[in-house]
Amino acid sequence: MRKQLVSWRHWLGSAVAVGLLSGCSSLPRYGNPELPRTELAPPLDYFSVNWWAPLVAPTLLEYAPREVATPAFDARSKMVIAATRDGVIRGVGPDGQIKWSKNTNTRFAAGATVHDGVAFVPGGDGILYALDAATGEQKWQYAAGESLATVPVVAEGLVLVASESDTLFAVKAADGVWAWQYRRDPPSGFTVRGASAPLVREGNVYVGFSDGYIVSLSMKDGAANWEKSLSGSGNEFLDVDTTPAMDEHGQLYVASYKNGIYALSADTGDVVWTNAVSGMTSLLARGQMLFVVGDGRVDAYLAEDGRLLWSHRLGERAGFTPVFAKGMLLVPNQRSLLFLDPKTGQSRVSWNPGAGVSAAPFVAGSQLFVLSNNGCLYSLDFNGLKG
Repeated sequence: MRKQLVSWRHWLGSAVAVGLLSGCSSLPRYGNPELPRTELAPPLDYFSVNWWAPLVAPTLLEYAPREVATPAFDARSKMVIAATRDGVIRGVGPDGQIKWSKNTNTRFAAGATVHDGVAFVPGGDGILYALDAATGEQKWQYAAGESLATVPVVAEGLVLVASESDTLFAVKAADGVWAWQYRRDPPSGFTVRGASAPLVREGNVYVGFSDGYIVSLSMKDGAANWEKSLSGSGNEFLDVDTTPAMDEHGQLYVASYKNGIYALSADTGDVVWTNAVSGMTSLLARGQMLFVVGDGRVDAYLAEDGRLLWSHRLGERAGFTPVFAKGMLLVPNQRSLLFLDPKTGQSRVSWNPGAGVSAAPFVAGSQLFVLSNNGCLYSLDFNGLKG
């Protein structure tokens, strides 16, 4: 049984432009609504809106809508691939117009990835779809039979995707033929919603599971190199849902929801250091720093020894997968998208395009694609930021 960790509340802040589809019919004003703005202190123009595309019409009496699937971008066709809560996959062109769409049976828990012009989309209906990113034409589909919960990873001719039932599937990217799979039995108690996406490095796959284990597998056949328990005994909230990260020295970073953050040897799984901060669900490594999100906070740690550098409170039990873009740390936070200074944790901009943001944005050079909780896709341009 899975228990949703966060409570979702509908919130429309002072920075929202309200209109068609609950807030995406006109360009939103952006800036930090918590800070007063005067002629001497105008809004901070970190980005501008190129276009927006309303994708999902609100349903009758829908409360606190949320979109959790990160959009993807095809550099060849300039198409943005969005998978939304109505179970539809859409291709949106560089002019903000919907070019193609494909219906599925269930809402999505994770977004697509694009590789060589092919969009690999993990379906909540248990099907992995391979679509031509430019046209939406289906190339193949693989029926996993379990709701798929992670952005697919394409490496060494295989597509890897994990399910909500703790199975990692590997299928051939060319034709969708099953190659191998690895499964662990979920614990009997409550687990945190979400799943660890696999990390592939030098012929090995690293991935976490809801029973508190992280494992290293052979990319060739899925055989286990090593398995490491990070959450100890018990049967509730043991999850290792963070996607592992690795530095240039072969050190692996991951977090257990129950027991905290770990640095491990990628070769053996041996613990290098640990920091007993519980409740963390997302992790991002950047240079010598680790950015970890969970239970209403964003933390920055020194990768060398796990020392806490700063902590930014989010104000509620929310916080989703962060991304790094143009020298800023971007954190979806249910009510808004936060632009944080990675050195200090100070908030520079808090932008709410309407009903907040849950899905991680997609960064493509100086462009940023954001899917808001009210089902609108935004194309943003960074204004002169370096990074």
